[in-house]
Amino acid sequence: MNRIAIVFLAGSLVAASAARASAQSKVADGAALFASQHCTMCHSAAGKGNPKGSLDNVAATHKPDEIRRWIQDPEAMRAKSGATRTPAMKPIKLTTEQVDALVAYLTSLKPMPAAADADR
Repeated sequence: MNRIAIVFLAGSLVAASAARASAQSKVADGAALFASQHCTMCHSAAGKGNPKGSLDNVAATHKPDEIRRWIQDPEAMRAKSGATRTPAMKPIKLTTEQVDALVAYLTSLKPMPAAADADR
Protein backbone atom coordinates (compact mmCIF):
# COMPACT_ATOMS: atom_id res chain seq x y z
CA MET A 1 0.00 0.00 0.00
CA ASN A 2 1.43 3.37 -0.89
CA ARG A 3 1.65 6.33 1.45
CA ILE A 4 -1.26 8.21 -0.11
CA ALA A 5 -3.56 5.23 0.36
CA ILE A 6 -2.42 4.81 3.97
CA VAL A 7 -2.97 8.50 4.73
CA PHE A 8 -6.40 8.39 3.06
CA LEU A 9 -7.37 5.24 4.97
CA ALA A 10 -6.19 6.72 8.29
CA GLY A 11 -8.09 9.95 7.61
CA SER A 12 -11.23 7.99 6.76
CA LEU A 13 -10.98 6.00 9.99
CA VAL A 14 -10.54 9.16 12.04
CA ALA A 15 -13.53 10.81 10.33
CA ALA A 16 -15.70 7.72 10.86
CA SER A 17 -14.68 7.56 14.51
CA ALA A 18 -15.48 11.25 15.01
CA ALA A 19 -18.89 10.84 13.33
CA ARG A 20 -19.69 7.84 15.55
CA ALA A 21 -18.68 9.79 18.67
CA SER A 22 -20.80 12.74 17.55
CA ALA A 23 -23.82 10.47 16.97
CA GLN A 24 -23.36 8.89 20.42
CA SER A 25 -23.12 12.36 21.97
CA LYS A 26 -26.31 13.42 20.20
CA VAL A 27 -28.12 10.34 21.54
CA ALA A 28 -26.89 11.11 25.06
CA ASP A 29 -27.98 14.75 24.69
CA GLY A 30 -31.40 13.56 23.52
CA ALA A 31 -31.76 11.23 26.51
CA ALA A 32 -30.92 14.08 28.88
CA LEU A 33 -33.38 16.36 27.10
CA PHE A 34 -36.10 13.68 27.25
CA ALA A 35 -35.65 13.63 31.03
CA SER A 36 -35.31 17.39 31.54
CA GLN A 37 -38.41 18.17 29.46
CA HIS A 38 -40.40 15.71 31.61
CA CYS A 39 -41.39 13.62 28.58
CA THR A 40 -41.68 10.65 30.95
CA MET A 41 -44.89 12.12 32.36
CA CYS A 42 -46.68 10.82 29.24
CA HIS A 43 -44.10 8.60 27.52
CA SER A 44 -41.62 5.93 28.45
CA ALA A 45 -38.24 5.26 26.91
CA ALA A 46 -35.73 2.57 27.83
CA GLY A 47 -38.28 1.25 30.33
CA LYS A 48 -38.53 4.51 32.28
CA GLY A 49 -41.63 6.66 32.42
CA ASN A 50 -45.31 6.21 31.63
CA PRO A 51 -45.70 2.78 29.98
CA LYS A 52 -48.95 3.85 28.30
CA GLY A 53 -46.88 5.99 25.94
CA SER A 54 -43.93 3.71 25.23
CA LEU A 55 -41.54 5.03 22.59
CA ASP A 56 -39.13 2.10 22.82
CA ASN A 57 -39.94 0.86 19.32
CA VAL A 58 -41.00 4.13 17.71
CA ALA A 59 -38.35 3.90 14.98
CA ALA A 60 -39.90 0.65 13.72
CA THR A 61 -43.11 2.43 12.77
CA HIS A 62 -42.07 6.06 12.24
CA LYS A 63 -39.35 7.56 10.06
CA PRO A 64 -37.04 10.13 11.68
CA ASP A 65 -38.79 12.97 9.79
CA GLU A 66 -42.14 11.86 11.22
CA ILE A 67 -40.73 11.77 14.74
CA ARG A 68 -39.30 15.25 14.14
CA ARG A 69 -42.74 16.54 13.06
CA TRP A 70 -44.37 15.04 16.18
CA ILE A 71 -41.87 16.95 18.31
CA GLN A 72 -42.13 20.21 16.39
CA ASP A 73 -45.89 20.30 15.72
CA PRO A 74 -47.74 17.71 17.77
CA GLU A 75 -51.14 19.29 17.10
CA ALA A 76 -50.76 18.95 13.32
CA MET A 77 -49.48 15.38 13.63
CA ARG A 78 -52.34 14.50 15.96
CA ALA A 79 -54.83 15.75 13.37
CA LYS A 80 -52.98 14.03 10.51
CA SER A 81 -52.75 10.67 12.28
CA GLY A 82 -56.17 10.77 13.95
CA ALA A 83 -54.55 10.22 17.35
CA THR A 84 -57.01 10.20 20.23
CA ARG A 85 -54.77 9.66 23.27
CA THR A 86 -55.37 12.24 25.95
CA PRO A 87 -54.10 14.56 27.07
CA ALA A 88 -52.80 15.80 23.73
CA MET A 89 -49.08 16.44 23.47
CA LYS A 90 -48.26 20.09 24.06
CA PRO A 91 -45.91 21.98 21.73
CA ILE A 92 -42.51 22.68 23.27
CA LYS A 93 -39.95 25.28 22.26
CA LEU A 94 -36.73 23.56 21.21
CA THR A 95 -33.79 24.53 19.05
CA THR A 96 -33.04 22.62 15.87
CA GLU A 97 -30.11 20.97 17.65
CA GLN A 98 -32.35 19.87 20.53
CA VAL A 99 -34.90 18.39 18.13
CA ASP A 100 -32.09 16.58 16.30
CA ALA A 101 -30.85 15.18 19.62
CA LEU A 102 -34.33 13.97 20.62
CA VAL A 103 -34.80 12.33 17.21
CA ALA A 104 -31.39 10.65 17.53
CA TYR A 105 -32.30 9.36 20.97
CA LEU A 106 -35.77 8.13 20.03
CA THR A 107 -34.52 6.37 16.89
CA SER A 108 -31.82 4.65 18.96
CA LEU A 109 -34.33 2.99 21.29
CA LYS A 110 -34.94 -0.73 21.07
CA PRO A 111 -37.99 -2.65 22.34
CA MET A 112 -37.82 -3.56 26.01
CA PRO A 113 -38.20 -7.27 26.81
CA ALA A 114 -41.51 -8.24 28.36
CA ALA A 115 -41.49 -8.88 32.11
CA ALA A 116 -42.04 -12.60 31.54
CA ASP A 117 -39.01 -12.74 29.24
CA ALA A 118 -36.86 -10.96 31.82
CA ASP A 119 -37.56 -13.68 34.42
CA ARG A 120 -36.22 -16.43 32.18
